[in-house]
Amino acid sequence: MRWVSLLVFTYLSAQKVRLRAGPMLGYTQMREVSIWLQTTAPATVQVAYADTAQPAKVYRTSSIRTDSLMAYTAHFRIGYLEPGRVYRYTIFLNGKPYPLPYPTYFRTLPQWRWRNPPPDFRFVIGSCAYINDSLYDRPGEPYGSGYEIFSSITAQKPDFMLWLGDNVYLREADWNSRSGILYRYTHTRSLPQLQPLLAACPHYAIWDDHDFGPNDSDRGFWARHLTREAFTLFWANPSYGVSSAPEGITTFFEWGDADFFLLDNRTYRAPNKRTTGTRTMLGTSQLEWLLDALKSSRATFKFVACGSQILNPSVGYENFINFPEERDLLLKRIEEEGISGVVFLTGDRHYSEISVYTLSNGQKIYDITASPLTAGPFTAAAERDRNPLRIPETLTPQRNFLLLSISGPEKDRQLKVAAFSTSGERLWEYTILARDLRPRR
Repeated sequence: MRWVSLLVFTYLSAQKVRLRAGPMLGYTQMREVSIWLQTTAPATVQVAYADTAQPAKVYRTSSIRTDSLMAYTAHFRIGYLEPGRVYRYTIFLNGKPYPLPYPTYFRTLPQWRWRNPPPDFRFVIGSCAYINDSLYDRPGEPYGSGYEIFSSITAQKPDFMLWLGDNVYLREADWNSRSGILYRYTHTRSLPQLQPLLAACPHYAIWDDHDFGPNDSDRGFWARHLTREAFTLFWANPSYGVSSAPEGITTFFEWGDADFFLLDNRTYRAPNKRTTGTRTMLGTSQLEWLLDALKSSRATFKFVACGSQILNPSVGYENFINFPEERDLLLKRIEEEGISGVVFLTGDRHYSEISVYTLSNGQKIYDITASPLTAGPFTAAAERDRNPLRIPETLTPQRNFLLLSISGPEKDRQLKVAAFSTSGERLWEYTILARDLRPRR
């Protein structure tokens, strides 16, 4: 009877296991995609998938057993796919298909070069996603709000989303222990309003101070190896760190005729109050990797994602201007090397804006800042941060997200930036021409 009772208990426990978060689409290539998920308890998970053009031919991944050591997360790398195809997939949990209230598809990138014009595409950028947790939040009015913004993003049907840092807000109870860090990542990722968006399109991410460690944290944070581990467990980027700067989360991906360089602005960052030694935000190795990669890129648009603003010359915040020698070197090398098409994508500031800087050769460089998603907005930005490079009509001191659309003939591409409110109302639109991102003299 004891064995019978144990079997019944085991069966009932297995029945209670469910998905806590996901599935989330991660990096996407022509021949490979990644899918992430998290269960509520130990479970065996698997993905079945089929090309929608051949629905009867179903493939299955190897099974993965989730466990507490890995925060019950699972990463599937699905390979040997065909470019430009749409696949439907099903999650299997303990051998049974797991029902979801929305369809689950992934689309591989098309093989267009030397065959067709570059494809038009759209993607969303945003940062600063604060999810309330009253037991660990500071007393007073909740800092997070407007979770319906994730539904508004989903409604735009972007091809992918790029998270620009502060995607998770570690609290005082979290950042000094592995269990606390994994709790915070789990709490944020399991938000119900977020789940349809996770499955709707691929997601890429960088971090900033709040998902790296305490507020304004830097290379001196003792537990950065723990937050890096959590980042790799909960995001499905192509890689985490490059050969010359392996400690961080730097990576790269391409989409259409655009290249994306995802930087780490925390792992090599000098403390703000440090007055001696090397003053750096990116570090020599990461900066040299970026310059090499930018110079080698053939992309029309070269998007450089960083948690801190690059162009804004306002001192006193966590902008790149606080590391003037490194900032000046980056901009100088872009001009000297004749690197065209550079657009910075940044977060952090709790307001959105576009900054523009003109090099001495007439080439323009833009910094598109997107913030905040659900954290409190910096409503006094107009008075307290007089950024002289700001395009005035783009200042957005409220919760918002930005939709970036690339379109047009191969020789005359354009980037359209549109800001949307929490409810999905269009706030403004601004167009950047690819030809303005090239040297003029």
